[in-house]
Amino acid sequence: MDRIEDWVEQFLINSGVAESVVPGIRLVSLLFALGIVSSIAFWITRKVIIKNLYRFFKKTSFEWDDLLADYQVLNNLAHVVPAVLVRIFAQILFRDFEFWLPIVIRITDAYLIVVVMLILLAFLKMLEFSLAKSPVFANKPIASYFQLARIVIYIAVGIMVLSELMGRSPIYFLSAFGAMTAIILLIFKDTILGLVASVQMSTNDMVRVGDWVEMSKFNADGDVIAINLNTVKIQNWDKTVTSIPTYYFVTDSFKNWRGMQESGGRRIKRSIYINVNTVKFVDPETREHYKKYYLITDFVTQRQQEIEKHNAEHGFDTTQLINGRRMTNIGVFRNYVELYLRKNKHIRKDMTLLVRQMPIEDRGIPIEIYCFTNTTNWAEYEGIQSDIFDHLFAAVSFFDLEIFQQPSGSDIIKVGNNLNRDSV
Repeated sequence: MDRIEDWVEQFLINSGVAESVVPGIRLVSLLFALGIVSSIAFWITRKVIIKNLYRFFKKTSFEWDDLLADYQVLNNLAHVVPAVLVRIFAQILFRDFEFWLPIVIRITDAYLIVVVMLILLAFLKMLEFSLAKSPVFANKPIASYFQLARIVIYIAVGIMVLSELMGRSPIYFLSAFGAMTAIILLIFKDTILGLVASVQMSTNDMVRVGDWVEMSKFNADGDVIAINLNTVKIQNWDKTVTSIPTYYFVTDSFKNWRGMQESGGRRIKRSIYINVNTVKFVDPETREHYKKYYLITDFVTQRQQEIEKHNAEHGFDTTQLINGRRMTNIGVFRNYVELYLRKNKHIRKDMTLLVRQMPIEDRGIPIEIYCFTNTTNWAEYEGIQSDIFDHLFAAVSFFDLEIFQQPSGSDIIKVGNNLNRDSV
């Protein structure tokens, strides 16, 4: 290198360049040449060496080196070559420029630190995606921990770069950060809260990627598609995405439907409102008619035997329907609904199944159906539920009952027509 410098200097002097400007022109010329050599070395390293290295990784029997090629982890190594060349030749090129030499060295060292950071971040990205594909970490918020690791690396590299450029010890900047603790906590408040929340969520297994979560405060109702350090992303059923700060899943209440999905059964909890004016005792003629309904044939027969035995023991006058025990049409219907559900192949028999009468309301008498389907698929669940209530709505009239509903315009018109007909 010394010979090259001497040759360039002698060439410039022989060309008639003044000796006072020869060092500057020599420096510019050699820097230009070094730039060309560095660019060529960068291109060869990235396009030839690293590319062939990736091909070699693909041919080996190991799997971990394939990830290096898939995620292009070693691409940033090409940036090291130009920086190393500048670092090596800087002392020779700037020997006549003592003021600039330490500046160039510091900038080069800082650049090398940044390149090493980029390589480390590429490794972390590769590790994150590979772990995310593993069944062990599939439902864990590992992205939060890798985000925290990146933040720590950014801070550490920032301190190292500043210390290198300013020629001070990293301890100096660490002490300065210590004095700015309150400001740092304010700036990174969401990050710190998110980190604590992520740890609690992971430890207590509160939320996983893929869970159906409902959080009414944020109008969120859908599947969790990502859990990060700062946010949890939920894709709602209308395909919109809601981003909620992670710490709200620790401080606020939310509903996780994972238990329902894992149980294999989804609850049906809906009521049919019966018009109270249609409730009545079952007379013998109606009772015989009910026996023709195959689901309740045995029930009606057995229940009537129990009733007759009870009434005979107490000496009730059964000529009047109100005396003693009697079946009612709403009671028979309630048992019909329960037997219908137990015969339905889409209803879980090993989970809670009941049909109950709820307190009377201004809309009538609620007969609540409470059971579980044998599927958690939303479309199948809605189909099963609809089929059940389609049948029950049609079956109500067979028990001389009416479903209560608010009067509509057509109902009022019918009443008016009837009044006009009666008046005529």
